[in-house]
Amino acid sequence: MEISSRQIEAFRAVMLTGSITSASEALFVTQPAVSRLIRSLEESTGLILFQRRGNHVVPTAEATALLEEVERSFVGLARIGAFAQALRAQTAGSLRIAAMPALAGSILTRFVARFSVQRPDVHITVSGAPSHLVLDAVASGQADFGYADSPLDRAGLEIETIPVAAVAVMQKDHPLARRRSIKPADLKGERFVGIGPGTFFRTRIDMALADIPRTISLETPLSHIACLLVAEGGGICLVDPYSAAEFLDKGVVAKPFIPFIDSGFVSLRSHQHPTSALAVTFMREFREYVDRLHNSLVLR
Repeated sequence: MEISSRQIEAFRAVMLTGSITSASEALFVTQPAVSRLIRSLEESTGLILFQRRGNHVVPTAEATALLEEVERSFVGLARIGAFAQALRAQTAGSLRIAAMPALAGSILTRFVARFSVQRPDVHITVSGAPSHLVLDAVASGQADFGYADSPLDRAGLEIETIPVAAVAVMQKDHPLARRRSIKPADLKGERFVGIGPGTFFRTRIDMALADIPRTISLETPLSHIACLLVAEGGGICLVDPYSAAEFLDKGVVAKPFIPFIDSGFVSLRSHQHPTSALAVTFMREFREYVDRLHNSLVLR
């Protein structure tokens, strides 16, 4: 049994309009064409679908039963069409994002929530992982895109560098909190919270403060923990501004640090796995969001 979509369209049109004439007008074809399609459908199914009474057709019980199944199929097609339209409008679909903890635990998750409010039918998964695992997730297709510490290089990945100036974080009542910006010499003799031992960011900090004597009695690999230590009086820390922003209502202040120390990251997507238009939009808008937060902290 071979049934064509055109036969079904003609059958449905006749059932809904009540006549061959009206069906032909609805389908923009001739009446003989509709009649041929109905006859061929009856031949294909072995069913008598209409009783001919002069210029009129009367559906049989089999035609009524068949219409119920056809309508279910058309509802399914309508849903597919609506979903395709939503994909085109970027209001449906899914995003799988892998990110280093400094982002997954702060600005990225905040942005994901705001992005989702505007697109409630988009399913988004955020996974926090060390940078080398973020690379693996993107390269293998387990994540649509990711954000990791820089510098990184890996064949098959498109990498965009997003530089972000580090800020100095301290308690609000610290003497340096009155400064407009912090320089290396200002940190001489200060109790310092060390962050990310063995990371690129820590190397940049150590190079910038190589000639500055300071006491590092507290260390942590995570910027969130470093900011919490600062909030509880553990000392001063140089950290990324997006982590610092999470603690500005917890008794700390963030000041621009001069000279520039990059606390930024890279965005990653794979050449082997196509990126959806929705993912491209997310990455662009997140970059803009990062820039706005950076400017509000560093340039104020």
